[in-house]
Amino acid sequence: MNITDLTGTVQLANGVKMPYFGLGVWQTNEGQEVIDAVTYALDAGYRHIDTAAVYENEDGVGTAVANNKTDRKDIFITSKVWNADQGYDSTLKAFDTSLEKLKTDYLDLYLIHWPVKGKYKETWRALEKLYADGRVKAIGVSNFLQHHLEDLFQSANILPMVDQLEFHPYLVQQPLLDFCRQHHIQYQAWSPLMQGKAFKVPELQQLAEKYGVTVAQLVLRWDLQKGVVTIPKSVQQQRIISNAEIFDFEITAEDVAAMDALDRGERMGPDPDNFNF
Repeated sequence: MNITDLTGTVQLANGVKMPYFGLGVWQTNEGQEVIDAVTYALDAGYRHIDTAAVYENEDGVGTAVANNKTDRKDIFITSKVWNADQGYDSTLKAFDTSLEKLKTDYLDLYLIHWPVKGKYKETWRALEKLYADGRVKAIGVSNFLQHHLEDLFQSANILPMVDQLEFHPYLVQQPLLDFCRQHHIQYQAWSPLMQGKAFKVPELQQLAEKYGVTVAQLVLRWDLQKGVVTIPKSVQQQRIISNAEIFDFEITAEDVAAMDALDRGERMGPDPDNFNF
């Protein structure tokens, strides 16, 4: 990944350029809160917004994008099909609903939110159709481990371009990161700041002090240096601005390795092999 500035991108397997830094809106309330958060982000120079049907805030995201001075074509919008909507026909319907709420006629990226057993292959077939029809620029998955990907490969005509996963210093999953890279699947982080727990890790506090940055800035920079697209969530304007101020320093290879070594396989969210929603 060539890290330049907030407008920098990575090229997906199909040639689409995806901004490597964006705003996530999980647990951001529908209405004014999400409208404000997306507006703060776009005004600060962010060009990538990540939402999902189950976040129940697509309408607010769409309002903020529609009302912003930034052209829609310059904004990369991701949404995801929820588990209850998985299956071929229901996924196509869910996509239409998301488009309507987001007030757009296409998505930049559409993901399968979780690997629902017995359903994700049919869901993927629907995503392939949406992609073939030009209604979405890139398709991918979320929370798919290596065995889920290998299973999907058996029937897929197109390989996922992105896999969005929980990723932070306590959950590196380097073999999965390597597997995705080998298959030209862009790795993307959710909960990069460990849902706030990163701020309490002494080793991260020490390294942040060494570089004269916040713990958030340190971890988000580490994501990019690992070749991982990252979408930190915040609703506070100053935090949204501060999170993106990560382009004037570089973590040494030694310190990247030290952060990697914090890995303990610890999840903050559900296990993709054991979830019941």
